[in-house]
Amino acid sequence: MREFDDSNISRTLLTFLLLYLFLFFIAQYKCFRDPTSAFFQPSRAFAPAYSTVRLDQAERYLQDSSDRENYSPPSKDEKHPTTCVGIATVARKGARYFKHAVGSVLDGLSESERADIHLVLFIAHTDPSQHPAYEEEWLRKVPDQLLLYDNATVDIEYIRSLETDAARQYAREKPLFDYTYLLKSCAAVNAPYVVMLEDDILAMDGWYHRTRQALASADQQTAAKGASIWLYLRLFYTEQLLGWNAEEWLTYLSLSILTVALVAGVLLGARYCQPKLLGALLPDRTLLALCGICTPLLIGLFFAAGRVTMLPIPAGVHEMPRFGCCSQGFVFPRDRIPDLVKLYEEERTGYVDMITEDFANKHDEIRWAVTPSVIQHVGRKSSKEALHKQKPKQGLGVEDIWNFAFELNDAEALRQGHI
Repeated sequence: MREFDDSNISRTLLTFLLLYLFLFFIAQYKCFRDPTSAFFQPSRAFAPAYSTVRLDQAERYLQDSSDRENYSPPSKDEKHPTTCVGIATVARKGARYFKHAVGSVLDGLSESERADIHLVLFIAHTDPSQHPAYEEEWLRKVPDQLLLYDNATVDIEYIRSLETDAARQYAREKPLFDYTYLLKSCAAVNAPYVVMLEDDILAMDGWYHRTRQALASADQQTAAKGASIWLYLRLFYTEQLLGWNAEEWLTYLSLSILTVALVAGVLLGARYCQPKLLGALLPDRTLLALCGICTPLLIGLFFAAGRVTMLPIPAGVHEMPRFGCCSQGFVFPRDRIPDLVKLYEEERTGYVDMITEDFANKHDEIRWAVTPSVIQHVGRKSSKEALHKQKPKQGLGVEDIWNFAFELNDAEALRQGHI
């Protein structure tokens, strides 16, 4: 009998080993884009795919706009546009992102969608000619409003002092000032929503109708919660902060122990109900091997595969009160703009996303995010850098702020699905 048990355990473990190796290689193949996975491969995961296509589309859109002599934004209806889209930009040494950000926002919009948007482009220089886009023809044609500093409302000399290399090295005051200045300009348009985008993003084809659908969902879900206001809708986040969080270790441990207990309970129950059929196949030593070796190894592989892979966020609009990063794309309801302007003006110095999150945490604000992200961060050089150079990411020159799922978009499917 002992020899039979040993043989049974050996067959069980050998079968499990083959199955485990198969699952291991499947995980290795499937999870290389998941930054929360042990199988994550940065050299492959950070490689742009859809972003490359979208950049070309944005370039062609702006070129076509420049080539058309009488091109201008579509005329607006008598009513106010639904959305003000604001993009602030400063020149970056050795990098040009702004024009492609603008082109990607506009390319693919229907005529009615374009008429529904008031696009404000802000050249955040006291001398706007310092920005390479300022002399380009497309900049005069595509926006509804080209925003510059107003000498009558801002202290130009003080702003100029913030443009020095010494001030830009820390760059915590002027970006916040510029963000607030643009936010107030968009608020003056009186559109129900304000979309604030950074100048080193790419918007997917069809981003606007997806954002409109997400806004409707956010309003509905807010009402379902018994609330009347929410703070923002996030259009971008990076999956790198969505992994197995250390502060939740007790939950993971408890669920793992519960899983082992459930497996043991099911096997013992099955053997009890079918003693003739399973009694010989599931002796105590085999049960111990299945529950004490095989199940923990499978649990370990589950965690190694990564949270984004194993527990993905479903498509749609959901709350994201934690681990949202960064400020690449926010939508703010018009009614919340005064609160935010007051907040930023009182703080004066700091990062927009951190200040906003601190405010939201303090006041228990509702924060929404849309999945999949409708924009991608493609910046390699920070607008905040001055004398120092940033280190490229894994030789690809892309910073850590990256949405990996964005690169899986199919350009043709997005164009066909556009409404």
